Amino acid sequence: MTAIALPALPPTRGYWSAVGRRLLQDKVTVACGIVLLAIILAAIFAPYLGLADPYRGSIIRRLRPIGTPGYLLGTDEQGRDMLARLVYGGRLSLFIGLLPVFNAFVIGTLLGVTAGFVGGRLNAAIMRTIDVFYAFPSVLLAIAISGALGAGVLNSVVSLTIVFVPPIARVAESVTTQVRNLDFVDAARASGAGPITIIRVHILNNVLGPIFVYATSLISVSMILAAGLSFLGLGTKPPEPEWGLMLNTLRTAIYVQPWIAALPGTMIFIVSICFNLMSDGLRSAMDVRR
Repeated sequence: MTAIALPALPPTRGYWSAVGRRLLQDKVTVACGIVLLAIILAAIFAPYLGLADPYRGSIIRRLRPIGTPGYLLGTDEQGRDMLARLVYGGRLSLFIGLLPVFNAFVIGTLLGVTAGFVGGRLNAAIMRTIDVFYAFPSVLLAIAISGALGAGVLNSVVSLTIVFVPPIARVAESVTTQVRNLDFVDAARASGAGPITIIRVHILNNVLGPIFVYATSLISVSMILAAGLSFLGLGTKPPEPEWGLMLNTLRTAIYVQPWIAALPGTMIFIVSICFNLMSDGLRSAMDVRR
């Protein structure tokens, strides 16, 4: 009896390994990731880079142009080294930009998944409360909350967290409502699994991906809003280096050294556009239809 040779089956890949492979094939996403990684590492290890003191200034060397010997990116309105302040400023700027989105991701996911899974009156109570926040533009809401709480880094984080919880909760509620009636959830209920087990094992595994992708798209918005609050005096207080605050203090120098005054805004633009493009790449890589 002649043996029949069966064709070799292609190796199976897990979902996340396929996502990682698609991300690595996206040159734009990889390039943005490298740029962000370099900025984040520079901000974290700033004390070990041999930079000048970002707080020490001199009136005799104020507003030196870019390329001045000893001051690669010039000096600000108080004679402080711009390169050092930009690198150190990345710490606060990234902190205020990333932490509110993370907090909102946790809180919004909890509220949205609970509302979507339980449904009924609890869903109506949570979602109608969240809808109230949509009556206000995010910029005005952040300014109003920060103005009520007062200036400061912590208050900026709190205000931005409140701004981002409603959109994330709405996305979480929407995807949870779609998943809760699928067959595998009904099978889990029939097997006697409790609500907590169903949410932890079956719901979260299927909804965290879309929620996370949407949350990453809010990081660029958070960076801009955080810089705007500092620019208005509602965020970081002087003399701390922070990109939005640096824009505020350098606005009077725009007619003397416009390139120096534009440097903090350039950093905000670069980081925001990189996060935005990475979010698009992640969304495309996680598309199961590809």
